[in-house]
Amino acid sequence: MSFIAGAALVAEGDSFQTPGVKNFWWPLINGGGDGTWAITRPAIVFLISALLIGWFFVSVTGKKLAVVPSKRQFMAEGAYNFVRNTIGRDIIGSKDFIRFVPLLLTCFTLILFNNVAGIIPFIQFPSTGRIAFPIVLTVIVYITYHVVAVKSKGGFGKYMGSLIPPGLPGWLKPIMFVLEFLTYFLIRPLTLALRLFGNMMAGHLMLLVFILGGEYLLLHGGNIGLQGAGVLSFAFSIVMTFFELLIEFLQAFIFTMLAALYIADAASEHH
Repeated sequence: MSFIAGAALVAEGDSFQTPGVKNFWWPLINGGGDGTWAITRPAIVFLISALLIGWFFVSVTGKKLAVVPSKRQFMAEGAYNFVRNTIGRDIIGSKDFIRFVPLLLTCFTLILFNNVAGIIPFIQFPSTGRIAFPIVLTVIVYITYHVVAVKSKGGFGKYMGSLIPPGLPGWLKPIMFVLEFLTYFLIRPLTLALRLFGNMMAGHLMLLVFILGGEYLLLHGGNIGLQGAGVLSFAFSIVMTFFELLIEFLQAFIFTMLAALYIADAASEHH
């Protein structure tokens, strides 16, 4: 388990070292630190999650669907209907939403699986706690966003022109263009990736502090008071694990919802 393995890095000797960046580095292949490349545990988990999710939906839809659904069909339909209706149709609108449902469903299920990996025994690490994964997902969303925006606005020039709201004084238009350009091309993608990454990294560090801190107090506390604090730390970590599960679902939902909002903005005639 990653928490137990991490204890060797965090609790050394008679002093407690707080969890940090080293607890997010899980090299499995070529982890010698030469700085060239490495295959890490998060990369393996992310790849396995993509294969499992793909297999799950293909296996359910590849055969005749039953009127009374099985458990697997019920789960697949529940996830699809949630993304299709609650996120896609309600946010993008009934006219344009259906073509974006595959992207939204992929984002939601992939992020949710890799978020929940943070509390799955023997994995216990959220892949989305490594910044590379949120960045890649954000790049995919924003390529889609800008392609849709260029097409819906009638060309790249008109798309750039739509960044300036009509009716502004001439002296204000350059300022507004710069602000809108930074918003659509820098701030939105940056915050979309950092929000997911930051919440998953912070949640994992929080659980590490309580679990490894509790272990250290139990083993090295030296008196009944500190050892009792260690027990309380373990108990609180269990409570926070359930809270983290809620956060993991919310972050998958928020990322997918914001992706839908941005796509809806791009598909509309006006910003």
